[in-house]
Amino acid sequence: MGFDLQALRAAIATYGPVTRVVIAAIRGSSPREVGAAMLVWDQGQSGTIGGGTLEYEAAAAARRQGPQARLSTHALGPDLGQCCGGSVTLLSERYDSADLANLDPDMIVRPVTTEASQSQPLSVKRLLAQLRAQGQRPEPQLLDQWMLEPVHQPQTDLWIWGAGHVGRALVDVLAPLPDLAITWVDTALSRFPATIPEGVTMLPGQDPTVLLRHAPGKAQHLVLTYSHELDLALCHGLLLHGFSFAGLIGSATKWARFRSRLAALGHGPAEIARITCPIGTPALGKHPQMIAVGVAAELLARAARQEMKEERRA
Repeated sequence: MGFDLQALRAAIATYGPVTRVVIAAIRGSSPREVGAAMLVWDQGQSGTIGGGTLEYEAAAAARRQGPQARLSTHALGPDLGQCCGGSVTLLSERYDSADLANLDPDMIVRPVTTEASQSQPLSVKRLLAQLRAQGQRPEPQLLDQWMLEPVHQPQTDLWIWGAGHVGRALVDVLAPLPDLAITWVDTALSRFPATIPEGVTMLPGQDPTVLLRHAPGKAQHLVLTYSHELDLALCHGLLLHGFSFAGLIGSATKWARFRSRLAALGHGPAEIARITCPIGTPALGKHPQMIAVGVAAELLARAARQEMKEERRA
């Protein structure tokens, strides 16, 4: 996770000045990771740094805070009575509309205490230079009283094909996840709900297969349209186009028929096996929200496995 500049802009536009509270550092056990943040304004808040007493007291302090940035450390057990045995350092910063113009759209690096050097310390410059040379972005971190946070950018493109009951349930469940950039496709504007979650791109098209060419080659796809023939055409198109994951809603009988028809279209068994069907956890039930929860769990488990593989390679 990084600095969610889009959420900050939206909150300021709606509520006026907002205090952003971010976990800047942790020692031992913590309810959330470094970089987890919440936005606090006079009558409300969004996001979370872990809930419980820590979040309650941090929000109350944020509402009392003036324009000066505040860095505070909290021992979760002795100070707050929470079960976590570690300590958390919080950075609280107040932002208004004028501040937004001064924020870098890619990387937000700033001093966070009055004692901090007002020019970038050598340690910060070296880290940023090293990561740029490697083509990497830094993890959120506090370094020599400077806070480094890359601006949040969703890392996974997810295309959802179909805006029926299951498609709507999936978007409701998946849209809040921070690392997904969701593109939602169906055959007509009228098939979508009146309100689309923030961050979801709605893409109506009379022939959705034509829109496949706009999908990144490493995107993930969930195919669940109102038509078996359209589902089949999308599976055929995806096998020609390329993807990192493709899931098809359906029964074992549907998938057996699709495998036969995809083979007749010239796809080999190994290619066809790249499509996952059924998706989710059928044992949870067939209610759209039950399907959506199972599919979300499958995607999250897949992302976790991929992250573990990358960490082992590193």
